[in-house]
Amino acid sequence: MANITIYQKPTCSTCREAVRFLKESGKPFTAINYYERPFTNGQLKRLLKKAGLAPKDVLRTKEDIYKKLGLSQKPLSDDACIELMITHPDLIQRPLVENGDQAMLARPAESIKQLL
Repeated sequence: MANITIYQKPTCSTCREAVRFLKESGKPFTAINYYERPFTNGQLKRLLKKAGLAPKDVLRTKEDIYKKLGLSQKPLSDDACIELMITHPDLIQRPLVENGDQAMLARPAESIKQLL
């Protein structure tokens, strides 16, 4: 049985709700706070590919850092977007959930049930 991994920010309400769904499922899972254990470039690329998502699909555009960096005014390549998200984890939509060869952005949190 594949172990489920949730990449999250523990203070995020959507992440807390997703963790609750995982606990209620009774399935084993690992919770990774990606602020304490940052993504590597390759890891984030693989996770997004597994989820069928482009980097811009998980870019948080309402964060102060997005506005401060003027990202709405710049064309961003996928690689540049990944590097920005690694450098500034607040730019990553959350939670990202992985289960074997599947992954998803669990927004809303209840969508996590699709991986269970």
